[in-house]
Amino acid sequence: MSLAFEALSLTLRGRKILNGISGQFQPGKVTVILGANGAGKSSLLSCLVGLREPQGGSVTLGDRRLLSLENRERGRLIGLLPQRPDIHWNVDVKTIVGLGRLPHAGRWGMSAADHEAVERAMIATDCTDLADRQAMRLSGGEQGRVLLARVLAGEPQWLLADEPLASLDPAHQFDVLDRLKNYATDGNGVIVVLHDLTQAARIADDIMVLKDGAILAAGSREEVMTAEVMGQAYGVEVQITTSNTGEPLVVPVRRL
Repeated sequence: MSLAFEALSLTLRGRKILNGISGQFQPGKVTVILGANGAGKSSLLSCLVGLREPQGGSVTLGDRRLLSLENRERGRLIGLLPQRPDIHWNVDVKTIVGLGRLPHAGRWGMSAADHEAVERAMIATDCTDLADRQAMRLSGGEQGRVLLARVLAGEPQWLLADEPLASLDPAHQFDVLDRLKNYATDGNGVIVVLHDLTQAARIADDIMVLKDGAILAAGSREEVMTAEVMGQAYGVEVQITTSNTGEPLVVPVRRL
């Protein structure tokens, strides 16, 4: 089912963050949201997952308004990896990942299917060797992988990730992006906020660009990832080329 928003308006502390914007995301695709700092990217994700209620407009999942869904059902359908996630519980990693199954667990606790989902998520994020370690003693990059595993363990139909590459080394950045791409290939919807333009071009099927709370451009990667649009969004000149292996390279070269 599609995830859509219509005439979405949000004001925080007297500042207009989202300015009556509308759009739709399709399952089976990775949509990357781009834009300069303060463009409204994280605020849009918060509305899409139901953490913020907009002053105007609505978010719908299929033919149902998102905020009409009971919290447990919403948690089964949409998973969020927030920006700069922190772990504040001095428990082992497997317990943290298991929290992703709470919307599914019955009154008697986790089932065999729940435990299997946790194991799959830890394998997918290269966390199995961390299972028995105390989560608060992990590095920032390790914590990021663990919290992504928690989201994946919930097996949501929609996975929203806000800057999931923060604190990750290059190898694990590729691993995470590949996992998100595979998650969409399996038929789920994936929406990712990124700042790395090359990684965005690598993973995106569609791109939405925000500027000052409005949608500057939205469409396929080929339509939107252009020097003109990136220049308008970020105020920089970019060069768009390909590597010797055919991968896209989007390089900012100077301020405009």
